[in-house]
Amino acid sequence: MQCYTQLTPPTAVSHSVSLPFLSASANNLVVAKASLLQVFSFKSVISEHDSDLPGASASSPDQALRRTERVPTTKLVLVSQYELSGAIISLGRVKILRSKSGGEALLVALKDAKLSLVEWDPERYSISTVSIHYYEREDLRGCPWAPDVGSSVNYLIVDPRSRCAALKFGVRNVAILPFHQAGDDLVMDDYDPELDGDLPERTTSPTTPNKEVPPTSTPYAASFVLSLLTLDPSLSLPVHLAFLYEYREPTFGILSSEIGSSSALLQERKDMLSYTVFTLDLEQRASTTLLSVSDLPYDLHTVVPLTLPVGGALLVGNNEIIHVDQAGKTNGVAVNEFAKQCSSFSLSDQADLGLKLEGSIVERFGTYNGEMLIIMKSGELATLGFKIDGRSVSGLSIQLVTRENGGSLIRTGASCASVVGRGRLFVGSETGDSIVLGWSRRSDKLKRQRSRVTIEIDGDVEASEMDEEESDEDDLYSSAKADRQTQNQVPASASITTADEAVFRIHDSLQNLAPLKDIAFGKCSPLPKAIPRTSSATSSQLDLVVTTGQGGAGGLVKMKREIDPSTLKPFELKGAQNIWSVCASRNNVNDTAVEGKIESLNSLDDEHDRFVITSGMGEAGELQSHVYAMDSGALEELKESDFDPSAGATVEIGTLNNGTRVVQVLGTDLRTFDGDFGLAQIFPLYDEATGAEPKVISASFAEPYILLIRDDFAATVLKADEESELDEVERGEALSKNRWVSGSLYEDSNDVFRLELNEEDEGEGRNVLAFLLNREGELKIFRLPNLNDPVYVANGLSFLPPFLSPDFTVRRSAARETVTEILVAELGDAVSKSPYMILRSENDDLTIYQPYQCPVATNSDTVLRFFKVSNPHLPRVSDEDLSEDAERRYQPLRAIQDLGGYSAVFLPGPSPSFVIKSSSCLPQVINLREGAVTSLSSLHIPGCKRGYIYIDAESSVFSAQLPQNCEYGTGWVTSRIFSGEEVQSVDYHGLTNCYLLGISSRAPFKLPEDELHYEWSLEEVSLLPEVEQGSLRLLDASTWKTADRYSLDPAEVVMCIKTMNLEISENTHARRELLTVGTALLQGEDLPAQGRIYIFDIINVVPEPDHPETGRKLKLIAKEEVKGAVTALSEIGTQGFLIAAQGQKCMVRGLKEDSTLLPVAFMDMQCYVSSVQELKGTGLCVTGDAIKGVWFTGYTEEPYQLRLFSKSSQRMEVLAANFLPDGQQLYIVVLDADSIMHILQFDPEHPKSLSGHLLLPLSTISTNSTPHTLTLLPSIDPSPHPHPQSPPPPSPPRQSLLLTSPTGSLSLLTPLSYPTYRLLSALQSYLTATLPHPLGLNPRAHRAAEANLSFGGRAVVDGDVLRRWMELGSWKREEGESRCVGEGGGEGDERVRRALESVGGRGLGFL
Repeated sequence: MQCYTQLTPPTAVSHSVSLPFLSASANNLVVAKASLLQVFSFKSVISEHDSDLPGASASSPDQALRRTERVPTTKLVLVSQYELSGAIISLGRVKILRSKSGGEALLVALKDAKLSLVEWDPERYSISTVSIHYYEREDLRGCPWAPDVGSSVNYLIVDPRSRCAALKFGVRNVAILPFHQAGDDLVMDDYDPELDGDLPERTTSPTTPNKEVPPTSTPYAASFVLSLLTLDPSLSLPVHLAFLYEYREPTFGILSSEIGSSSALLQERKDMLSYTVFTLDLEQRASTTLLSVSDLPYDLHTVVPLTLPVGGALLVGNNEIIHVDQAGKTNGVAVNEFAKQCSSFSLSDQADLGLKLEGSIVERFGTYNGEMLIIMKSGELATLGFKIDGRSVSGLSIQLVTRENGGSLIRTGASCASVVGRGRLFVGSETGDSIVLGWSRRSDKLKRQRSRVTIEIDGDVEASEMDEEESDEDDLYSSAKADRQTQNQVPASASITTADEAVFRIHDSLQNLAPLKDIAFGKCSPLPKAIPRTSSATSSQLDLVVTTGQGGAGGLVKMKREIDPSTLKPFELKGAQNIWSVCASRNNVNDTAVEGKIESLNSLDDEHDRFVITSGMGEAGELQSHVYAMDSGALEELKESDFDPSAGATVEIGTLNNGTRVVQVLGTDLRTFDGDFGLAQIFPLYDEATGAEPKVISASFAEPYILLIRDDFAATVLKADEESELDEVERGEALSKNRWVSGSLYEDSNDVFRLELNEEDEGEGRNVLAFLLNREGELKIFRLPNLNDPVYVANGLSFLPPFLSPDFTVRRSAARETVTEILVAELGDAVSKSPYMILRSENDDLTIYQPYQCPVATNSDTVLRFFKVSNPHLPRVSDEDLSEDAERRYQPLRAIQDLGGYSAVFLPGPSPSFVIKSSSCLPQVINLREGAVTSLSSLHIPGCKRGYIYIDAESSVFSAQLPQNCEYGTGWVTSRIFSGEEVQSVDYHGLTNCYLLGISSRAPFKLPEDELHYEWSLEEVSLLPEVEQGSLRLLDASTWKTADRYSLDPAEVVMCIKTMNLEISENTHARRELLTVGTALLQGEDLPAQGRIYIFDIINVVPEPDHPETGRKLKLIAKEEVKGAVTALSEIGTQGFLIAAQGQKCMVRGLKEDSTLLPVAFMDMQCYVSSVQELKGTGLCVTGDAIKGVWFTGYTEEPYQLRLFSKSSQRMEVLAANFLPDGQQLYIVVLDADSIMHILQFDPEHPKSLSGHLLLPLSTISTNSTPHTLTLLPSIDPSPHPHPQSPPPPSPPRQSLLLTSPTGSLSLLTPLSYPTYRLLSALQSYLTATLPHPLGLNPRAHRAAEANLSFGGRAVVDGDVLRRWMELGSWKREEGESRCVGEGGGEGDERVRRALESVGGRGLGFL
């Protein structure tokens, strides 16, 4: 009984498409990351860019030629994202007749032949599924030996005029989905009245002859499936197909062959591909052949359709590029010397380029000349130009983009590319960061520089303004008229020359952690400039270091679940319970008592905080407040001022009138001070009707207003006039009759909420809104200063619905959530900030709402609505907090304007957390690694810029900053610590606090001199093949710098690295922690594989000057050459031996004193071994091979022997295997090449195990991607701070398995007890039936795999569905608790929370 949970989302971008999605005029980008679908918009900002004049390189020593200019930069802004129950294989844009948003629709193809048509729903601010289409029937498979749909190459193509879409699935099946269109214009760009006669009449779409589409019909017609053999019997082996532009009917080109291509049979099968163009008749479901080009090179692999003025299609191969126009005329260019050897096709010679086009991406790049951009697998850039004579192409020309022009900006290959605007291209990658690539012409750049001599640009730039400055660019889906205009601009004979080179630069990027190949756990390294802390709660115990990326984008990334405070300085402020920082403007003082104190502040800028105010208990137990001045980084109490410490506890501190007035909110009055804390006004609070003096419990500031919430549930609004004098705003009837719980002020300067103005509000200069929550759970919004009538009322806020609107209603008996606080604040970074409404419940749950405008069907007006942002975070509640008085109150939510560049919100209390958002991610709630934080405030001083100051549970005060160079978009804290090289393996050496990295690089391979092969010396090849070349690197964990390197032999690569406690002496049996490395020699297919086992020790040496990290070196202890590649290593037994998977054997070896490895036991596996893992200290070992499956073996030491206990009952290609102990039970977890996880068990007493010879298959689950590693983790109790008097746990904590995947996600497999499994399984069923699922997909079917549960196993619980528990409204959660737990209310909610904590990664507290 286990639960599989995805801890972090995938980050590898596999597909992208640009389209107007949110509206007809919008410009959006839709990105697919495995099972994650994201929708982005674009924002243009002004940024500084180093600009070199023509002739000056980036490394030019003449700095006079270099300068910085302010240029428009395009940034990505995330609109929404959706976790899908399926893997995306293609994306397409479709223009349908009617969509809810007015924009285009999105067609999503998923694994196993599924198609989903979705559109944007502005009423719900989310995607809406129009239809879903399945093509998984067995009768479409064809012959019995044909591969299944999931094993075939499946992809989606869409007609440029949106007349139909085609899904290629299986070997040669194509599903055609027609779309209704009002009418298609004939393509008249090539129309000549003298040659073609009169203009034909306008015709309608082939799917809707002679009539318009009824309003109630679907946007699509009935789909049908065609076999390519019915189009043409010669299409037996299709390579690629794509729809073409500028045809009257849907037309596509197919690259295919009748026999399979092979480089080994090149003499017989040299030019055996053919390119055929077919036109489809959607009514008759038939096709017509338009042209066919045969005898094409065998290595062509992609068809790229081209728009005007070029037209036709590009055929991209490994060694050449060929253009085929609409008449079948061909022009090609050879990009390397192998093109002439592999093909007899006529090609122009540019072999001196030496390009390799395998895995390359070709995308439209030119503006009016049809120029294309080639992104190669290595990340190099090249441009493809066309020589046009009249209306035909007469030649191709390829030019490499130089390094000075940005040719080396991309460090690794691309997986997709989409044009997102004029001069902008989105380049997605699965092995590196995805980027927005921009370009400009040098000639245009010089013209723009001359035109901007007297123009100064400041602030944000709209997209339209940016587009006007860039050169014009054709739209992919422009009308025929626009195409004719474009064609007229092309001269009769034009050729792309080097005079007008394109200069590239990166505008924005999306973080990518994929692929995660290996992980290591090391001792937590201290943060730079951080002071040591004695409390264990302030730092994690271990660092999780993962290898990421490929090629030049490779490196190491450190991941943490919580934010470790980079504590800079402690302060001695005794008794402080609440704290604020104040940035106050100075007064012009001549001779005052405080002048001496203020003089020490002259070194501070006005933007820096000058004062810190605390509130707490005095020595005699009385409530006091103190003000401290910043003096050279220290806090010194400001005693000679008008600030009265004995006035009582401070409720809130704020500033008004641009910082010239500091307002202190006390329980019974308000006091305003000038910038030097001279008293300006005392405003007492009392009720004129009753004469009572209620106390203020909370306050909110927004220039020039103050909102006060009192203990009698009344609200008061004060306003500061031009003289900074406070006066109460007249209360209206709506404000007086309600009993308010919480409130928040927000200045809507950008008019995001768009609430209508009253007549008396039209003269107000500021748009300040008051958000008030009453005891009945109603939200009312007032536009200040009008408190008579609210401008917005939502009655169901306390139900926490997924969508909040004024007309939301729930049945009367529904359960309400106890909301204790409301805060409206901006979240975001310097690129994009937007307001969010954050609700805090009594158990510190945070519910985040985002406002949006919902269109009204009857007119063009909009209505304000809120939708709930997904937030799976559950606050940690310790037993100590539960045992204390429930009335203990922590400080309210605190909005921070600038926290390390982020606008964030902090949650104080027993589960301190930051709500952080960047422009490319949703708001993330991340815990601060502290036991409890009673108060926190921003702090911006020279020694702690954009940091914070906080009070911990022991009333100690510290200043801190967010960790530098960290990303928070995945919900974890990630930081890149090593980059620039591809890391294959990594492990940690605890004694020296170092990491050993297995580096992989590419090196050219040349045939060696051999007496038996004299012909090798005759080889004359300039473009040499490349092979992997491995090396070792020692990385110091304290500085993250290289301490030592070790080079391996040519063509030797690192396969695995393990740190082991090995026996180094047969006499004394002494042990030492050593590093073990397994390698393989890649010498080609004609030579047997060989490998080596290295054993290293790390010794101390004299470091180099100014490089203390070089004080450690690698010392080779042993080197053993073996037959076969060493693919896996593991420590085994209790005597300090190791087991190595070498070739087709697993061999146990011991280190002798003569530095040799003595084999003591072995087992013949008969095939390639992919995984070896021992259950530490037991001798039990699990091994997996590439064909037969998994083997369960045991190792004995007297005598030395490896014995086979059991094997898997079915064949599988094992990629990783490990043990999962659960109390008295021991499970074996296996990952195969089909992305299926198998749970097996060894039970010799079960009758179906054949006396233990077969492992019992208990359950399976689909993981969506093929994981790379399975790591057994230690686990701790979910409560990180148990009560000292609580009894110890009755059983040891459960262990979990951590999985890494090539998509960049981390997953967790957690064993469950039977009661917890029953509860979570019931919750999963309830959530599956209750929650809406994007694209109409079924989560249960997605995770299901072919499994035999007759052995007593149970299905694995899907933790991704359970993480959506908080998306439900309170009444739905109450219903789910009643159904699944049997009881609702507090007890049911507590049981559900504990169960969800156990599978949500709470056991990873050491990270």
